[in-house]
Amino acid sequence: MAGLNGEEAESDLPPGRPVWLLDVDGVINANRPGWGGPPRKSQVWSDTDQVSYVVRWAPALIDRIRSLRASGIMDIRWCTTWCLDARRLEYLWHLPPLPRAITADPMPRGPACWPLKLAAARAVLAQGRKLVWTDDEALPPPGPPRDQLTAGGQALLIAPNSNHGLQPDDLDRIESFVAALRP
Repeated sequence: MAGLNGEEAESDLPPGRPVWLLDVDGVINANRPGWGGPPRKSQVWSDTDQVSYVVRWAPALIDRIRSLRASGIMDIRWCTTWCLDARRLEYLWHLPPLPRAITADPMPRGPACWPLKLAAARAVLAQGRKLVWTDDEALPPPGPPRDQLTAGGQALLIAPNSNHGLQPDDLDRIESFVAALRP
């Protein structure tokens, strides 16, 4: 499918680890992220849109994401309309370059991007990998598409409240899901 990065961008990493498809807006970028402290805020330039956006995040959330990536227990891929500008977020949050699950250019916005995100999730499962998918809008509602993703415990889907984004309990769930997969 156009816009999907089906190749394994993390070829130097051992295969089989779970893959976390990570959205930005409403997941990391949230108006009131909480986490026991005030959010950080910055302007981030988008080359794609030729505009600067305000991004708000909880530093403790970024620390947990960074720690999970560094631990090597899972692969993290951007699955967001920010994919084309993700390097700016990586720089802002001191994250290593993460693979992009979608590479459409131009990147569809809003609901027009949801089929690409769903295709990225299906591609992870088709590789025989377990899936963590965090997105405040694009996750399929209850029904057959969602049931296919989560059948047999192969996927953990988390749709945070877009005003608060991912919370500590969500990261605990992700860590527990991944820990239960380890031999």
